[in-house]
Amino acid sequence: MSSHEYDVVVAGAGTAGCYAAATIAREGLDVVVVERKDAEEAGHIACGDALKGADAFPEAIPKSRLEPAFTNTDVDHGRFEIPKEDTVLEIPVPGELAVIDRWKYGRQIIAGAEDAGVAFHYDTVINDVIQDDDGRVTGLKASRRGEPRRYKADIVIDGAGSLSLLQDKADFEGTTFDTNVRYSQFCSAYREIVDVPEPVEWDDALVFKPTERAAGYLWYFPRTSTEINAGLGFQMNEEPMKLVESLKRDLRNRPEFAGAEVRDKLGAALPTRRPYDSAVAPGYMAVGDAAGHVNPTTGGGIAGAAYAGKYAGEQAIKAVSDGDVSEENLWRYNERVMDHFGGRYAGLDVYNVLSTAVDVDDLMGLLAALPGEKLAEALYEGSTSMSFSLKVKCAISSFGYWRTIRDFYRTKTLADELLAHYEGYPTSPAAMANWTAERDSIMDRIYETTGADPKY
Repeated sequence: MSSHEYDVVVAGAGTAGCYAAATIAREGLDVVVVERKDAEEAGHIACGDALKGADAFPEAIPKSRLEPAFTNTDVDHGRFEIPKEDTVLEIPVPGELAVIDRWKYGRQIIAGAEDAGVAFHYDTVINDVIQDDDGRVTGLKASRRGEPRRYKADIVIDGAGSLSLLQDKADFEGTTFDTNVRYSQFCSAYREIVDVPEPVEWDDALVFKPTERAAGYLWYFPRTSTEINAGLGFQMNEEPMKLVESLKRDLRNRPEFAGAEVRDKLGAALPTRRPYDSAVAPGYMAVGDAAGHVNPTTGGGIAGAAYAGKYAGEQAIKAVSDGDVSEENLWRYNERVMDHFGGRYAGLDVYNVLSTAVDVDDLMGLLAALPGEKLAEALYEGSTSMSFSLKVKCAISSFGYWRTIRDFYRTKTLADELLAHYEGYPTSPAAMANWTAERDSIMDRIYETTGADPKY
């Protein structure tokens, strides 16, 4: 058995892991990223390939490192296809947006982290966490090509993705770390990279389309006008969909995909839930998908992961410098996540809850009636406001969906209340129990209003 000692060990070479490691290495600490894939395959991740807000990403990995992976920077809106309403809804997307080659992007962020001084150990499968008698995480157990390895560190950062194995292995009793996690809060997704013979007409848009069930959706993201990321996902609280067959059926019905060739196939799971209430425990922080840092209405997770990595990295630097890796001393990481995007994502999750209790045709009819700019606010900001006259216009255009509209606006009021509650996120673990009790009370009223089954 080989042993390795670092200030910080990071599990996973995804966006969150690389940004955390690069942030730490730039301050002179010893940090290693442990990655199960080999050096060539690392960075190859199933993703929709849409990158939002790269102009404001953390500086630990410069934007210049990311730009070679940008394949389409002309995308500026979403295109919602609603077949039941014979409608195509155009929705502006705020901020800088690009479609990327996700594999190349993965390679670029790894190279950027290496530039910062990060070590990478590939072909290394994590099997367990190491904890001391007080429950503090002190390292990882792993194996590389059959050889056992032990990693000792002051802090372990979990960037191992959705439903992380590390969280199954760790004992979080006596901590605030969020263990209210189950499969029904995640989405199963499959995507193909498809080359089409002729340029598509919608190469400036991200295309979304509902499946026959509200819990499913299709996407078509143009890397270029002839290279399309085509995918499908469904909520895991539903009966499984045959992802590949459902996607192929839709592709066959789209004339622009006649004669297309599939170049790459990949599947994954991603969170469609609120961020973890707390993603810290003594000696341990979770980041990115491993902590639910994904916009639950769009599936966008790259930006949140990058900033989660930055905040975790900066808190790890302070904790190692202080010689104090307690939950209390790591807590500021939680606060920064919730203040930046976590509270907003929790508010957006309310609309996911609503969607599980609404008939898919009624939901699509409501979406078709909403103004595009207002729907964009709801999708990306978690809330929107509408004047009385605009509400009247929507009511007229959505005759037949008034009950759904009533439920939507009741839910919106509660989502706004939830957002306000997250603005008072606790400043220490000691205040967490009271805060979560009040939050859960709001969620109970959301379930009652929507008729949805409890999600958490």
